[in-house]
Amino acid sequence: GRKNCKEFEDFLRERASVEERYGKELINLSRKKPCGQTELNTLRRALEVFKQRVETIGQVHMQLAQNLREEAKKMEDFRDKQKLHRKKIELIMDAIHKNRNLQYKKTLDAKRLYEQRCRDKDEAEQAVHRSTNLVTPKQQEKLFVKLAQAKSALEDSDRMYQNNVNALEKIREEWQNEHIKACEFFESQECERINYFRNAMWLHVNQLSEGCVKNDDNYEEIRKALEQCSIGNDIECFVHIRKTGSLPPGPYLLEKVYKSEGATTTNTQILRSS
Repeated sequence: GRKNCKEFEDFLRERASVEERYGKELINLSRKKPCGQTELNTLRRALEVFKQRVETIGQVHMQLAQNLREEAKKMEDFRDKQKLHRKKIELIMDAIHKNRNLQYKKTLDAKRLYEQRCRDKDEAEQAVHRSTNLVTPKQQEKLFVKLAQAKSALEDSDRMYQNNVNALEKIREEWQNEHIKACEFFESQECERINYFRNAMWLHVNQLSEGCVKNDDNYEEIRKALEQCSIGNDIECFVHIRKTGSLPPGPYLLEKVYKSEGATTTNTQILRSS
């Protein structure tokens, strides 16, 4: 679960980088790239709206990138919060687990000692039975003393073994209770994580959808500007700006320097525009 949240967090950051690069490219494209700059009148105005809206769309993607980074930070904070709470439970469980293992080892040692004392006591009893009528009264007395000591040591080891078993059982119950609490906590935390993860993805999709709506609104403004284009008006505007006069040129007239055809001087004809 933690790995999945981290992967989604990384996905958001990388998606934010993609959106940021795309937004910057759109803004630079709108500001620096010529696009029909010699057009006139209504089409020129439509192109101005087009470039303005493309820049606005770039800004929408830049804002989306910022929003995605904020959501990624929230996911990181959520993971850190869960990690901190989980660490507290894990420390408690580790402490109880170590205590249980330590007590279990002490109980095993006490059991081994108890079993050894049982063997010592059995051997002492067998020694007493074997020595009947075979040893002196003084030796017999020593055997009885040894048997009494073995019985006393057995009683001590038995009490110690019982105490360790009781202590181990108490720790086991405590460990079991804490283990149940930990499982319930981890289950609750996992439910919280899944719910948060689901909501984070839902929000992410909503942000993308909102960006699409904003983009479409900008495209609609471009469409409205294009609807205002008039081919006739643009042609009239071009004629008005580029025209050289209101009337067409007049006919060319022939002018003679010498009107008499019999003159010896060469005639010259001049074409002059009226």
